[in-house]
Amino acid sequence: MLTLEPARRPRVGRTKIAIALAGGGPLGAFYEVGALQALSEAIQGRALVDADVFTGVSSGALIAAGLANGFDATTMGSMFIHDESNLFPFSPSMLLQPAIGEYAKRLAQLPTVILRATEQYMREPLSGPWSAAVGSVGRMIPAAVFDNGPLEDYLRAVFNSPGHTDDFRKLKSRLYIVVTNLNTGETVHFGGPGKDHVPISRAVLASSALPGLYCAVEIDGQQFVDGALFRTMNASLALEEGCSLVICINPLVPFDASRASARHANLADEGLPAVLAQTFRSLIHSRMQVGMASYRIRYPAADTLLLEPDRNDERLFFTNVFRYTGRKRLAEHAYQRTRHDLLAQAGALGPLLRRHGLRLNTEVLRDRHRTFSTAGEERATRARHATRDLGQALDRLQNVLSNSRSTA
Repeated sequence: MLTLEPARRPRVGRTKIAIALAGGGPLGAFYEVGALQALSEAIQGRALVDADVFTGVSSGALIAAGLANGFDATTMGSMFIHDESNLFPFSPSMLLQPAIGEYAKRLAQLPTVILRATEQYMREPLSGPWSAAVGSVGRMIPAAVFDNGPLEDYLRAVFNSPGHTDDFRKLKSRLYIVVTNLNTGETVHFGGPGKDHVPISRAVLASSALPGLYCAVEIDGQQFVDGALFRTMNASLALEEGCSLVICINPLVPFDASRASARHANLADEGLPAVLAQTFRSLIHSRMQVGMASYRIRYPAADTLLLEPDRNDERLFFTNVFRYTGRKRLAEHAYQRTRHDLLAQAGALGPLLRRHGLRLNTEVLRDRHRTFSTAGEERATRARHATRDLGQALDRLQNVLSNSRSTA
């Protein structure tokens, strides 16, 4: 679903463009890569990686950081979806490593917990031993199930590779990574003034550290967790920078089971994961709607585009993204749905983009043979041709040098 909010008072002059990406776990990241691939093919005049401002929350922080670092959607597709990257092989299994250190830390507190429970029971014997134990046992429960250390190692290697950077200050564009301070509940924007000394990989790790699943990330003596706890997309950061075109992608919307097939007509039958997913989606989506509505009033000179899945999208809600085929199908689905939405609103979208020196390529949107993999295949073909041409040029040069030596 594509929602257009044209500026009420369009700004005259140089256009600043921003991309704002919300979170949504692995599912959200894979959806955004597919949607971004469709956008990059359809919108011409400026590459998405050349936007002026990027903002990212939770898993959207990872994709935003990749774009700001020059990794386009095709490249991220080869890394995260197709597993075609030899330099940076990615597997969702790295997100599911048990937090052994956290378990050991909590287990080491067992003697102290028993001592405190005993002391409390001695002070209040009438309350019973179970009452005394319950008050102390909470400290024994691990704060995280999975270890996010492998993801940090991966991101550090990617961002420190040649031609890229793990330093906010060395990026050509502004990048904001939104996190939540666990101890204060306040939102922090890494990448902004005074907050740009933190490695990008560390900031992304903090923004995607969903409490209960991953450990809080310590930065400058403070504990930080998933930025989506307080902010859903935070496109206002880009609008405050004076951006007049903001492209937003939100992968998580509440599922409307009343419009779904009979198989998924009652989410309660799907068990606790489905119920919790629906609850989480509803909470963050309602908050995002409030924010988007306020932008229309606070920033009348800005055009905004919001891409979201349809509310009755069963494939998106029930996809297992930890299976290879699930990732590929999800990215392909997001790619095709985005193409459909862009073409459906081409009449309104085309003039809006032209205000910013951009053009909507409806021809590529009407090409029914294009898939999410097409761009990667085209790039591989161009690379093979370039390699072949370079080889032929080197052979010709070798022949010239050989003839010169024989003549001499």
